[in-house]
Amino acid sequence: MLLGDSAVGKTCVLVRFKDGAFLGGNFIATVGIDFRNKVVTVDNMKIKLQMWDTAGQERFRSVTHAYYRDAQGLRCSWACHKVTCAIVFVQSDMAAERVITHEEGEKLAKEYGVPFMETSAKTGVNVELAFQAIARELKHRNIQQPHDPKFKIHDYIESQKQKSNCCGGLM
Repeated sequence: MLLGDSAVGKTCVLVRFKDGAFLGGNFIATVGIDFRNKVVTVDNMKIKLQMWDTAGQERFRSVTHAYYRDAQGLRCSWACHKVTCAIVFVQSDMAAERVITHEEGEKLAKEYGVPFMETSAKTGVNVELAFQAIARELKHRNIQQPHDPKFKIHDYIESQKQKSNCCGGLM
C-alpha cells in the first residue's frame, strides 16, 4: 500500500514503477483506492505484487483505513508494525519545495526502525529499489528456511544505494 498526504506523488511513483512512465502534471487525484499489479523477480523467483494506491485527501481516510488491515507491505510516512514498511519521501528532485528535510526523514525512520529513502518518479531514482526491497522482504519472510540468514531490509537498501552511487544509479 502507498500511503501519504494528497499530491505527494504516490500515484506518480506507482506508475513509474509499473509502467516506467512519468505522469508529470497529467493525472487525476486518486479517489478512494486504486491498485496495479506487477510481477518482479527476486532471486530467480517470480513474485506478483499487488500495489494499492490510497487517496491522500482527508475525506477518504475512513475508506482507506479499512484496507490497511490485510496489507503485508507499506510505503508510508508513519510507524508500521507486523508489515514490511519503508518510509519513502517522494519528489527528491524538487528540493526547493520540500517540507521535510532529508535529515528529518532519516530521524523519523530511525525512530520507527524502518528504512528510509528518497525517490523521484520524474527521474526514476530509487523507485525500483523501493519496491524491490519490499518484494525481497516479503519473499524472505514467507519462505525463509530455519537455517537461512535473516534478510535485513535496511542492509539491502543501503548496499543497493551504495552500488548506485558508484555504478551509475538505480532506476
